[in-house]
Amino acid sequence: MLKADRAARILTHVTEAGSADVHALAELLDVSTATVRRDLQELHEQGLLHRTRGGAVTGSVNLELPLRHRSEKQRDEKRRIAQAAAELVPDGAVVGLSGGTTTSELARVLAERTGITVVTNAVNIAADLIVRPEVRLVVIGGIARTASYELVGPAADRMLSQYHLDIAFIGVDGLTAEEGCTTHDEMEAQTDRAFLRSTARAVVLTDSTKAGKVTFARICPLSDVHDLVTDTGLTEAQKKAFTNCGVQVRRA
Repeated sequence: MLKADRAARILTHVTEAGSADVHALAELLDVSTATVRRDLQELHEQGLLHRTRGGAVTGSVNLELPLRHRSEKQRDEKRRIAQAAAELVPDGAVVGLSGGTTTSELARVLAERTGITVVTNAVNIAADLIVRPEVRLVVIGGIARTASYELVGPAADRMLSQYHLDIAFIGVDGLTAEEGCTTHDEMEAQTDRAFLRSTARAVVLTDSTKAGKVTFARICPLSDVHDLVTDTGLTEAQKKAFTNCGVQVRRA
C-alpha cells in the first residue's frame, strides 16, 4: 500500500472512531507498527491528528480534511454519482463545476465528451481538463484554498457574474432539509452561491454520508437547488424530506 493510501486510511479510521492505537492500525493496514508510528508522526506534524502514547486521536484536528486525503473515501459511490450526474448534461452545455471529490469525478466523466464548456474554480479539475482539446475550459480566479484546491473570494464571484451557465454542480460538506447546503469555509460558500446565481439549473453532488450533517458556513437553502444526485445510502426518510423541499432526488 502506498504511503498516501495509508495516510488516507488512517485519517478516515481516526476521524470515524475518534481514536486508534498503533497495533490496530498496523493490523488494518497490514504493515509494521514502526511504519504506522512514522505515518502517525507525519500526520501529527501536518496538524491532521494528535499523536498520543501508543496511538492517535482526533483532538483539535481541523474537521475538513485536505482533498488529497478525502479522494479515496466513498470512491465507488462517487463514481456512480458522477456517471448519473453526467446524464443531466445536454450536448453543447456550459457546465459549472465547483471543487470537491465528487465534482472531480464528474469532471473525469465529462472529459470524454465533446462540444461542452466547463467553468470551474478548482485547479485540480482545470489540470485534468486542460489537456482535453475537445472541452472548452474556463478557469475562475481567486484566493487559493489548499484544503479543497479551489479559487474563491470576491474576484471569483465577480468573474462568475459575467457568465451564464446552463447547469452547475456544487459539492457540499453538509446537507439537511432545515439548514440546506453547508460547507466548512465561508469564502467557499460565497463562491458556491455565485455559481448558483449564474446557472439555470443547480445540482448538488454528494455521497450520502453528508446527508444529515450541518457544517460551519451556509451555502443556500434547498429551495435554491433543483436536483440532488447521491448514492443509495440515502434513506427513504431523507429522500422524502429533500423531495418535500422541491428537490429532484436521484440515487445512483
